[in-house]
Amino acid sequence: MAQDIAQLPLEVNVAPLIEARDLYRFYHIGDDETLALRGVSLEVRPGEMVAIMGPSGSGKSTLLACLAGLDEPDGGYVTVSGQRISRRSEPERAAIRAREFGILMQTDNLIPHLSVADNVRMQLHLAGKPASRRVREVLASVGLENRANSRPGQLSGGEDARAGLAVALAAVPPVLLADEPTGEVDAATEGRILEILRKHADGGRAVIIATHSDAVARRADRVIHLRDGRIGDA
Repeated sequence: MAQDIAQLPLEVNVAPLIEARDLYRFYHIGDDETLALRGVSLEVRPGEMVAIMGPSGSGKSTLLACLAGLDEPDGGYVTVSGQRISRRSEPERAAIRAREFGILMQTDNLIPHLSVADNVRMQLHLAGKPASRRVREVLASVGLENRANSRPGQLSGGEDARAGLAVALAAVPPVLLADEPTGEVDAATEGRILEILRKHADGGRAVIIATHSDAVARRADRVIHLRDGRIGDA
C-alpha cells in the first residue's frame, strides 16, 4: 500500500540512491517572491517507485529539476549514489546527470531532427554506454521497434511518450525521474508505461514520478504529497 511519509523506505538498512535535504527554491518576478520549495527532504532507496502528488504549482516539477541538477536549490542539497550534485559547476552536474539519471519531462524529450533510434543512441553516447544491441532492445521494450527510423513529428501522442521513455531508460539509469509520464496518454498506454517503470524499479533502481494520476499512485510504493512547496498530508 502506498504511504504518505517522505522518509519511509522499503529497506531501512539499504543506503538511499538519492537524497534531498532541506531544499528551498524561490523565484523573483518583479517585486514578488515565489517560494517553490520550502524545506523539502526525502530519500528514495533501490527498488522503490515513489509518486509525488499535489496540485499544479505545488512544486513537483521544481523538485524534480533540483533532484536532477537541472536547477540549483537556493538552500539545501541533493546527493545521488553518495555524491553531491548540488553546488557543482554545470559541466560537473551534467556528467553526473548523464551517468546517474534518466529524465522524462512533460515535453521536449526528443531531438526533433533525429530519428527515434538516433535519440536513443545519443543518450547512450552521453552516458558513455555502447549502443550495439541496446537501441533495438529498449525500443522493443516500449513497443516501438517498428518506429525506430521515424522522427518525433511523425509519432502519435502515445508513441511520443513511449519514445521519450525509451530515451530515459536507454542507459539503465540508477535513478529515473518522470514528470507526468502518463498525462497525455490513454489508459492502455498508461498501464504499459507503469509496467515498464515498475520493472525498472524492481531491478534495484529508484523511480520518482510527479503525477496527478491515481493509477500511478496505486502502483507506487509510497506517495509524497506536496502543497505550497512543502511535504504534507493529502
